[in-house]
Amino acid sequence: MLRTQLNDALKQALKTKDQLALSTVRLILAALKDRDIQARGEGRSDCVSDQEILELLQKMIKQRRDSIELYKEGNRLDLAEREAGEIEVIERFMPQPLDEEETAAAVSDAVEETGATGMRDMGRAMAFLKQRFAGRMDFAKASVMLKQKLT
Repeated sequence: MLRTQLNDALKQALKTKDQLALSTVRLILAALKDRDIQARGEGRSDCVSDQEILELLQKMIKQRRDSIELYKEGNRLDLAEREAGEIEVIERFMPQPLDEEETAAAVSDAVEETGATGMRDMGRAMAFLKQRFAGRMDFAKASVMLKQKLT
Protein backbone atom coordinates (compact mmCIF):
# COMPACT_ATOMS: atom_id res chain seq x y z
CA MET A 1 0.00 0.00 0.00
CA LEU A 2 2.72 2.48 0.93
CA ARG A 3 4.78 1.43 -2.05
CA THR A 4 1.83 2.30 -4.31
CA GLN A 5 1.40 5.67 -2.59
CA LEU A 6 5.09 6.42 -3.12
CA ASN A 7 4.93 5.53 -6.81
CA ASP A 8 1.79 7.64 -7.24
CA ALA A 9 3.50 10.54 -5.45
CA LEU A 10 6.47 10.23 -7.80
CA LYS A 11 4.18 10.46 -10.83
CA GLN A 12 2.34 13.42 -9.31
CA ALA A 13 5.59 15.24 -8.56
CA LEU A 14 6.71 14.68 -12.14
CA LYS A 15 3.43 16.11 -13.46
CA THR A 16 3.48 19.15 -11.19
CA LYS A 17 7.24 19.65 -11.53
CA ASP A 18 7.63 19.77 -7.73
CA GLN A 19 11.41 19.32 -7.54
CA LEU A 20 11.59 18.92 -3.76
CA ALA A 21 8.90 16.23 -3.67
CA LEU A 22 10.40 14.53 -6.71
CA SER A 23 13.90 14.29 -5.27
CA THR A 24 12.64 13.24 -1.83
CA VAL A 25 10.37 10.49 -3.18
CA ARG A 26 13.20 9.26 -5.38
CA LEU A 27 15.43 9.05 -2.29
CA ILE A 28 12.76 7.04 -0.49
CA LEU A 29 12.28 4.67 -3.43
CA ALA A 30 16.05 4.18 -3.76
CA ALA A 31 16.29 3.30 -0.06
CA LEU A 32 13.39 0.88 -0.52
CA LYS A 33 15.11 -0.78 -3.44
CA ASP A 34 18.23 -1.21 -1.28
CA ARG A 35 16.10 -2.80 1.45
CA ASP A 36 14.48 -5.13 -1.08
CA ILE A 37 17.88 -6.25 -2.34
CA GLN A 38 19.07 -6.77 1.24
CA ALA A 39 15.94 -8.82 2.01
CA ARG A 40 16.56 -11.05 -1.02
CA GLY A 41 20.15 -11.52 0.15
CA GLU A 42 18.79 -12.71 3.50
CA GLY A 43 16.65 -15.29 1.73
CA ARG A 44 13.31 -13.47 1.89
CA SER A 45 11.58 -13.58 -1.46
CA ASP A 46 8.92 -11.00 -0.64
CA CYS A 47 9.31 -7.25 -0.74
CA VAL A 48 9.81 -5.09 2.31
CA SER A 49 6.61 -4.82 4.37
CA ASP A 50 4.71 -1.61 5.07
CA GLN A 51 5.91 -1.75 8.67
CA GLU A 52 9.53 -1.81 7.50
CA ILE A 53 8.79 1.06 5.12
CA LEU A 54 7.37 3.09 8.03
CA GLU A 55 10.49 2.36 10.07
CA LEU A 56 12.61 3.50 7.14
CA LEU A 57 10.62 6.72 6.79
CA GLN A 58 10.89 7.37 10.51
CA LYS A 59 14.66 6.87 10.32
CA MET A 60 14.88 9.27 7.37
CA ILE A 61 12.97 11.93 9.32
CA LYS A 62 15.29 11.51 12.31
CA GLN A 63 18.36 11.85 10.06
CA ARG A 64 17.00 15.06 8.61
CA ARG A 65 16.21 16.52 12.01
CA ASP A 66 19.79 15.80 13.09
CA SER A 67 21.05 17.44 9.90
CA ILE A 68 18.92 20.52 10.52
CA GLU A 69 20.58 21.02 13.90
CA LEU A 70 24.03 20.69 12.37
CA TYR A 71 23.20 23.05 9.52
CA LYS A 72 21.89 25.64 11.97
CA GLU A 73 25.08 25.37 14.02
CA GLY A 74 27.07 25.85 10.82
CA ASN A 75 24.91 28.84 9.83
CA ARG A 76 23.66 27.07 6.69
CA LEU A 77 19.99 28.00 6.93
CA ASP A 78 19.38 27.30 3.24
CA LEU A 79 20.31 23.64 3.73
CA ALA A 80 18.32 23.47 6.97
CA GLU A 81 15.24 24.73 5.12
CA ARG A 82 15.70 22.11 2.41
CA GLU A 83 15.92 19.35 5.04
CA ALA A 84 12.76 20.70 6.70
CA GLY A 85 11.00 20.59 3.33
CA GLU A 86 12.09 16.97 2.86
CA ILE A 87 10.66 16.13 6.29
CA GLU A 88 7.31 17.59 5.22
CA VAL A 89 7.32 15.43 2.09
CA ILE A 90 8.22 12.27 4.02
CA GLU A 91 5.58 12.94 6.67
CA ARG A 92 2.89 12.82 3.96
CA PHE A 93 3.34 9.04 3.91
CA MET A 94 3.35 8.56 7.68
CA PRO A 95 0.18 7.68 9.59
CA GLN A 96 -1.21 10.13 12.13
CA PRO A 97 1.18 10.11 15.13
CA LEU A 98 -0.05 9.18 18.58
CA ASP A 99 -0.52 12.05 21.01
CA GLU A 100 0.83 12.06 24.58
CA GLU A 101 -2.23 10.33 26.10
CA GLU A 102 -2.37 7.65 23.41
CA THR A 103 1.34 6.97 23.85
CA ALA A 104 0.92 6.61 27.62
CA ALA A 105 -1.99 4.20 27.09
CA ALA A 106 0.05 2.18 24.59
CA VAL A 107 2.95 1.97 27.04
CA SER A 108 0.59 0.71 29.75
CA ASP A 109 -0.82 -1.87 27.34
CA ALA A 110 2.69 -2.99 26.40
CA VAL A 111 3.56 -3.53 30.07
CA GLU A 112 0.39 -5.58 30.58
CA GLU A 113 0.66 -7.58 27.34
CA THR A 114 4.33 -8.51 27.82
CA GLY A 115 4.10 -8.99 31.57
CA ALA A 116 6.99 -6.58 32.09
CA THR A 117 7.80 -6.09 35.77
CA GLY A 118 11.23 -4.46 35.80
CA MET A 119 13.95 -2.85 33.73
CA ARG A 120 15.16 -6.22 32.44
CA ASP A 121 11.83 -6.55 30.59
CA MET A 122 12.15 -3.18 28.89
CA GLY A 123 13.53 -4.60 25.63
CA ARG A 124 10.58 -6.95 25.26
CA ALA A 125 8.08 -4.14 25.91
CA MET A 126 9.83 -1.79 23.45
CA ALA A 127 9.85 -4.53 20.79
CA PHE A 128 6.10 -4.91 21.34
CA LEU A 129 5.59 -1.15 20.88
CA LYS A 130 7.78 -1.02 17.76
CA GLN A 131 5.90 -3.90 16.21
CA ARG A 132 2.47 -2.46 16.90
CA PHE A 133 3.10 1.29 16.45
CA ALA A 134 5.84 1.58 13.82
CA GLY A 135 5.74 5.02 12.24
CA ARG A 136 3.10 6.33 14.64
CA MET A 137 4.99 6.67 17.91
CA ASP A 138 7.97 8.68 19.09
CA PHE A 139 9.93 5.81 20.62
CA ALA A 140 12.28 8.12 22.53
CA LYS A 141 9.32 9.52 24.49
CA ALA A 142 7.83 6.04 24.83
CA SER A 143 11.12 4.76 26.23
CA VAL A 144 11.13 7.45 28.91
CA MET A 145 7.51 6.65 29.83
CA LEU A 146 8.30 2.94 29.93
CA LYS A 147 11.31 3.48 32.20
CA GLN A 148 9.17 5.47 34.60
CA LYS A 149 6.53 2.76 34.60
CA LEU A 150 9.02 -0.06 35.20
CA THR A 151 10.98 1.60 38.01
